[in-house]
Amino acid sequence: MIYNYTDIYSDRSDLARLLALREALLADAHKPEEIRFFSAPGRTELGGNHTDHQHGRVLAAAVDVDTVAAVAPNGSDEVRLWSEGFPPCKVFLDPKKNGAAPKESVQSLLQGMTELCASLGTPCGLDIRASSTVLPGGGLSSSASFEVLLAEIFNVLWCGDRLSPLKLAELGQRVENEWFGKPSGRLDQSASAVGGVTCMSFADPDDPEVEKLELDLEAAGYALFIVNCGASHADLTGEYAAIPGELKALCAQFGKKVLAEVPEAELLARLPELRKACGDRAVLRALHIYDENRRVLAMRDALKAGDFDAYLALVRASGLSSWRYLQNVAPAGATAEQPMALTLALCERLLEGRGACRVHGGGFAGTAQAYVPLEMAERFRTELERVLGAGACQRRRVRAVGAAELHL
Repeated sequence: MIYNYTDIYSDRSDLARLLALREALLADAHKPEEIRFFSAPGRTELGGNHTDHQHGRVLAAAVDVDTVAAVAPNGSDEVRLWSEGFPPCKVFLDPKKNGAAPKESVQSLLQGMTELCASLGTPCGLDIRASSTVLPGGGLSSSASFEVLLAEIFNVLWCGDRLSPLKLAELGQRVENEWFGKPSGRLDQSASAVGGVTCMSFADPDDPEVEKLELDLEAAGYALFIVNCGASHADLTGEYAAIPGELKALCAQFGKKVLAEVPEAELLARLPELRKACGDRAVLRALHIYDENRRVLAMRDALKAGDFDAYLALVRASGLSSWRYLQNVAPAGATAEQPMALTLALCERLLEGRGACRVHGGGFAGTAQAYVPLEMAERFRTELERVLGAGACQRRRVRAVGAAELHL
C-alpha cells in the first residue's frame, strides 16, 4: 500500500529528508526518470523482554522515527547503496559474483537481503539513497528498521508487493542472524513491518499470531520516553548471546530447543539437577521468560479494558523481573560502570512512585523506557539530561503505519 507522506509525518523536516535524497539521486550520471520513496519505522518493546527468541509472546509498537530511502532503477546488474553516515556499498544481483561481506556491517545487510529477495522475484539493478532518524545504539532497533526498509523496497520493486509484513520481518531476522551475525528473535522486525501497537505470539515462528491494539498515551495522561544511558553496545555481543545460549543449554536437558517447548512444571520439578548442569543464572532467566509471557497477556488485556493503571503496574513488574531474573541491566562483573542501572534508578526517583520505567530491548547498554505523567514530562527530561547529557531523553509517539511506500 502507498501512503501519502502526510499520513505519517507532521514535521516538514521529514519531507526535507526525502527531497534531499531525491536530489542526490537526480545528481547521479544516469539521471533516473522514476524515483520512489520508502519508509520503515523504529520500534519500542512494550513487554516481552527477550521472550521472542524463546518462541514466546511480545507487546511492541512502531514509533515516530524511521529509515527512509529514495530508490531508482540503474540499468545495471548491481544494487548500489548510499546510507548516510556509512561508506557506500554495492552487491551484484548474481550472488556468485559477491565475496563474503564483513559481519556487523551495512554491506552484510544489503548483501543478505539482496540475495534472499532476488530468489523471490524478478530482480533489477537499483540505486538506493537512505537516511535514518533511528540512531544506532538508541534502543529503537536501527538495524531492524534498515532490514525491513530493504525488504519493502525489494518486495515492491521485485516481488510485485505480494510479501506480507510478517514475511518482511522473517527476511529481516534471517539477514540479521545469518549475514550480520547477531543472534535475535523476530520482535524488532515484526514491530517495524506491521506498525501500530501489536501483541505477537511466536509459538509458531513461521506463522506468528499478531493482534493489533489501541494505545493513546496522551489520552491516558502520559508521555513515553526512551532514555539513552550513554553506554556503547560495542563488545557486548557476548552478553546478548549468553541469554539465548544459556536457555538453549537448559532446554537441551529436556531434549528441546526453546523454552516454549518445555512445560514450566517440568522445569520446576527438575531444579536441583538443572542448577548443577546449567547454573543458577540460566534457571533464573528461564523463570523470567515464563513470567514475562504471562505478563504480556495481562498487559494486552489491560489495554483492551482501558485499565492503564493495571498496565503500568505490569510494566514495573516486567522491569523488576529483567533486573532480578533475566539480569540484563549490568554486564557480568561490571562494578565501576553500571550506566543502565543508574539510569533506571534516576528514572524511579524522578517519577516519585508514579508512571513506570524498565530496561528496554536487549539491555546491558542502550536505553530504558519510561511512562511519565504529562505534567512531569519537562522536568523529567531536564533532570535526566543534566546527568546523562543533552538529547539523552527522547519523547516518542506510536506510529500507526509500518513499512510502506510513500507518495510525496
